[in-house]
Amino acid sequence: MLSSRPICLILAVLVWGAVGALNGGCVSAYKKSVGSDTSQVFRRIYLTDFNTAWQSVRDSLQNSPIDIEVRDAGYLQTKWTDNTSEKNFTDSFAGADAYLKAQYRFRVTVAKGFYNGKPSIKVSVQKDQLVQRDVLEGWKPVETDSYDENTLLYRIGRIILIKTKLAQIEEERSKREMENSEF
Repeated sequence: MLSSRPICLILAVLVWGAVGALNGGCVSAYKKSVGSDTSQVFRRIYLTDFNTAWQSVRDSLQNSPIDIEVRDAGYLQTKWTDNTSEKNFTDSFAGADAYLKAQYRFRVTVAKGFYNGKPSIKVSVQKDQLVQRDVLEGWKPVETDSYDENTLLYRIGRIILIKTKLAQIEEERSKREMENSEF
């Protein structure tokens, strides 16, 4: 009787794991069928000041036209950009129907905060993707694949690193010049 008890525990864990996995899939399918907001927000925390982070966000989005920019609120939104050819190219390998039109925009928020007692900046990126399969259908939001959001956060992080290193080098150089000029 003792040997059947561990088997029952293992079966119970497997059943609950399967129920949890199926439930998560059902919830996302329900969201899509009802048409609720399926957009995701991607966040990253950087140990830098607000000015450096804001300028890094602007630099990373330099190829996208800016629609709304409110620096005091830390909010930046790009204009809608057509990406029909990219969506049709990537989705052609998946066997899905082609899109008549596709467009996206980025919404970025930059917020001050503290991380482990140090001042930090939290950058949040959200990509809104709309597609239109035919003229009568209208625009429908679709979930993004998260590549663009994570790429944008990576670019912002690299630009912050470069700006921080350049500021450090400039500070060291000015300090050396001050020491040399005193003699």
